Amino acid sequence: MDSFNNITDVPGIKVGNVENLQGYTGCTVIMTEEGAVCGVDVRGSAPGTRETDLLNPINLVDKVHAISLAGGSAYGLDAASGVMQYLEERGYGLGVGVGIVPIVPSAVLFDLTFGDPKVRPDRKMGYHAAMRAMKGPFPLGNVGAGCGATVGKTAGYDRSMKGGLGSASRIYPNGLVVGAIVAVNALGEVRDPSTGQILAGPRDADNNILNSLDFLTDHTLKKGTNTTIGVVASNAYLTKVQVSKVASMAHDGLARTIYPIHTMFDGDTIFSLATGGVEAPVDLVGAISAEVMADAVLAAIRSAKGIGEIPAYQDLQG
Repeated sequence: MDSFNNITDVPGIKVGNVENLQGYTGCTVIMTEEGAVCGVDVRGSAPGTRETDLLNPINLVDKVHAISLAGGSAYGLDAASGVMQYLEERGYGLGVGVGIVPIVPSAVLFDLTFGDPKVRPDRKMGYHAAMRAMKGPFPLGNVGAGCGATVGKTAGYDRSMKGGLGSASRIYPNGLVVGAIVAVNALGEVRDPSTGQILAGPRDADNNILNSLDFLTDHTLKKGTNTTIGVVASNAYLTKVQVSKVASMAHDGLARTIYPIHTMFDGDTIFSLATGGVEAPVDLVGAISAEVMADAVLAAIRSAKGIGEIPAYQDLQG
């Protein structure tokens, strides 16, 4: 099986990205038109989400037809309406007797500080991102929901570094495929868990990257608006309860790479999808999902490009 090392390696998953460089914002759509079992885990304390209550295992609907990840803060939730329109026009959705209702959960991050804050992901952008969805390679870094993402804002936005969109996958001999996609827009810094190196974080006046926790012991936190949002997916046969557990375990991938994570100023949210095809234990899928999510976070940081006075990993260390 050919690998693109991104989430579209998972059968039944396609990705489409659209960004606007006037507002430095964008939308990423993960398409599962035929339906995929879905769960979610919201860990951050400042989330912006849509249709997440529906994904509670005690509730009726267990499959979704797409997931929208967008910038624009709560305004960006409007992009999911465009994805719904695209799916309805093509006959994909939950049958309700008088028609169909595409199920499109969504999560957003705050990127209004970049560019024109009046330019945000909207219904039109969501529709076009859905139109572009396909399998195969796609750019990472300053694209889609990662277009205006930043990290390391514990010392204030002006001392932050560029975040972005990342994706990764793993394929196993038994046919199991696990993938992740994430828009990294964290308050905290990003570290490589294999070395402990800080790849991107708050900077001092000389562009030296600081340790966020050390900084916070001596300084007052510069409150910011942030949030890391993502999706993990596999081709395992999993129930709605099990994919919810996978979403929970996948947050370990954020905890291994982002310090601090799940703060009062982050709305960190991970969705989990299962398209079916391979028998695999839920604990195995969850453990792999955490590793792949960590890989995707690192890919986002290493692929990002600096904008204006906000440098990226490539500028300072790449």
